Amino acid sequence: MLTQSTPKVDNDNMLQQIYNNDPAMTTLAFVLLALCVPCVAGIFLDTRQLNGAPVWMKPGKFAVSIAIYLLSIAFMRGYLRIWPEWVAVASGATTWMLLLEWVLIAVQAGRGKASHFNVGKPLDAAILSAMAGGIAIVWVASVFYAVALFRQPFLDPVLGTALRLGMVLTVLGSASGRAMIGPTPLQLEEASVTGRLAVAGAHTVGAPDGGPGLPVTNWSTQHGDLRVPHFLGLHAMQFLLLVGWWAGRAFAAPIAVLLLEALAGAYLLLFLSLFRQARRGIPVWRR
Repeated sequence: MLTQSTPKVDNDNMLQQIYNNDPAMTTLAFVLLALCVPCVAGIFLDTRQLNGAPVWMKPGKFAVSIAIYLLSIAFMRGYLRIWPEWVAVASGATTWMLLLEWVLIAVQAGRGKASHFNVGKPLDAAILSAMAGGIAIVWVASVFYAVALFRQPFLDPVLGTALRLGMVLTVLGSASGRAMIGPTPLQLEEASVTGRLAVAGAHTVGAPDGGPGLPVTNWSTQHGDLRVPHFLGLHAMQFLLLVGWWAGRAFAAPIAVLLLEALAGAYLLLFLSLFRQARRGIPVWRR
């Protein structure tokens, strides 16, 4: 028999409750946020660059993104009452694999090497394979969370809708990263000339990575960039949770649920539109 979800997070001590839901996940999130400090320092103290950006920019950005995701999952765990053993397994796998992902990104930054798409040397290829395997495990865990959320009854329909639809969009957003994997025509052409494949995959569509980009994100301003829809999808849960928190206080529950469903549909259309735009080589913003 399925049990109703009992809210475990109160507004007066939310961080403490999130920590109680998953201490390991929450601790890692705050460790990563703390590691942003040396990453920012590295941006100013280390003059090396990769693909047009400081080498420590990527570890800093991933630290923030991973920390936000971990805190969201730890928050969600306070409302998942079914399949507790499997939820614990999925959460543990998520925590350790995302820790591995960040550590390998930081190691490659320290070496002055690209962490993604770098297959030039055996060590780089092995690191890329480990990262890909870890992210595949995290994606499977996110699919499990989505299934569990739809099986879990919620006393608060607004919160339930935000978590369910947010996780579905997150699953789609993370799956869009698959479009970045594999050698591009330009990389295959270069490999046919040099006799070796140094890079297999790219964020940018229509040109090599590393061209002119937006500040901080470095999203291409001249060509399509698959990081744009990927980012949008990955952080759908946070957007819907914030909207759900507001809508649940501003409207009656049925209206708030309809609003969330409409926004989730619009969010999906925006995600698909940006994905198609990137695949066609069109930049999200020109400057």
